[in-house]
Amino acid sequence: MAFNFTVIKKDASSGARLGRLESGHGVVETPAFMPVGTQGGVKALSPRDLEEMECQILLANTYHLYLRPGAEVVRELGGLHRFIGWNRTILTDSGGFQVFSLGALRKITEEGVHFQSHLDGSSHLLTPERVVQIQHDLGSDVAMVLDECIPYPATKEYAMASTERTARWAERSLTAGRRDDQALFAIVQGGMHRELREACARRLASLPFDGFAVGGLGVGEGEATLHGIGEFTAQLLPEKRPRYLMGVGRPQDLISAAGYGYDLFDCVLPTRNARNGTLFTSKGKVNIKRAEFVRDPRPVDEACACYCCRHFSRAYLRHLYHAGEILAAHLHTVHNLYYYHRLMDDCRLAIREGNFRDWAAEFKRQNSQAIF
Repeated sequence: MAFNFTVIKKDASSGARLGRLESGHGVVETPAFMPVGTQGGVKALSPRDLEEMECQILLANTYHLYLRPGAEVVRELGGLHRFIGWNRTILTDSGGFQVFSLGALRKITEEGVHFQSHLDGSSHLLTPERVVQIQHDLGSDVAMVLDECIPYPATKEYAMASTERTARWAERSLTAGRRDDQALFAIVQGGMHRELREACARRLASLPFDGFAVGGLGVGEGEATLHGIGEFTAQLLPEKRPRYLMGVGRPQDLISAAGYGYDLFDCVLPTRNARNGTLFTSKGKVNIKRAEFVRDPRPVDEACACYCCRHFSRAYLRHLYHAGEILAAHLHTVHNLYYYHRLMDDCRLAIREGNFRDWAAEFKRQNSQAIF
């Protein structure tokens, strides 16, 4: 099946919308959250765990899979879906953010990014064309162009040069030759400068990309700027193409961003927090490490129907964490990702029923009541 995206319904009181994204590996109802499976696996979970919580789409990372086990290995073994045992939709990030985070180990030129592997120090060059070819070999359903994630803070001169280069890289990506059944998304950059965001968005929107992402947010700019730039940029993107807000993942931020008209989200927050003992609930966050839970017979969230909450107490989860048991990371991750998927279910239902604004306001009110 060729890639297709349809806007099913728009909310009258906001920019929120229901969408249907179709790929060769199934349907994704949007707004949707993508768990991060950086190296082909979501930490502490199996594909069966994800299927049972009705996960529709996973994110994997081109940079990491290119270095290990190698795109050629994945291709020879039947492609990424078969390699990781996941028959639903996969989006592969380009690795731009990972290369950005290498700091002194990388050098950015017009040609691409020269970098040393964080694994063994070997030298590599990722060009826009090579990144598309790697994702072709991986066989993901959605591929991302190579971009540069602009650091914060950055001068306007640096942001301008970087943004213009990212746009040129995106144009080159279109000539790289990808799979017929693989969508290609461009990435809007521009730092915290609205005029740069607008110029980049308009330039990329004039090109035949299948979808558009907004990158370079959630990098320390603060909540007000994140939402201001995020909302502004969403309004510049084509109505009939999917919109993906990259790397932003607090529950309240997802709901706000859905209200701006974004369709896809990803973040390591629910899985990383799970491993650190922080669990999301209908009444805020729970730090399971605290001594007050040592004899607490209640589930993490009495309103949750995940496997963890149906079977185990806060006391037991606290015990597992302090005992260093691997099971703690598993159960916590099951709970957090189940929470995120039900949050997206509720978000779609509110849009469908026409009460998104009221639902979002009530959610944010309840979510502000954190438990520590």
